[in-house]
Amino acid sequence: MSTPPSTGPAEQPLRQRLAALGKQIGDRESPHAESLEAARELALRLRRVVAEGLAGFHAAAAEAGVRHLVVELSEPRTDDKHLRSVEFDLQRGRHRAIITVKSRGQVTLVGPFRQGKDEGPCQSFPFDADEELEEGLAEFLERFLEEAATP
Repeated sequence: MSTPPSTGPAEQPLRQRLAALGKQIGDRESPHAESLEAARELALRLRRVVAEGLAGFHAAAAEAGVRHLVVELSEPRTDDKHLRSVEFDLQRGRHRAIITVKSRGQVTLVGPFRQGKDEGPCQSFPFDADEELEEGLAEFLERFLEEAATP
């Protein structure tokens, strides 16, 4: 029988090294915490708007007899590519669209695209461009839903 790996004092130097690195990175990122929280709050608000829109879409599709046309909406999370951004996505099959809220004050709509293909096209809006963002988001969702529902 093999001996299980040690979990004793030999690992302590690794723990200490990684704790020091965690402190260093935490100190570097802490000045961005407030703007990242603002991005998270906006992402939550946008997700609620999208969820409400999808509820209408799903109800209308079901009423038309197309109950299988279901779009999944993820919860906001730290962006897959940018540590200082928050994202959530819509997905139906291989069709995907991503809404990214960046702590630097910008919302980017990515896609729609098929997983396994290059992301894009992208549109970006400043946080305070409410009307442009609302119109851009509506067009973005319409494009995604049309592509996601095309056989």
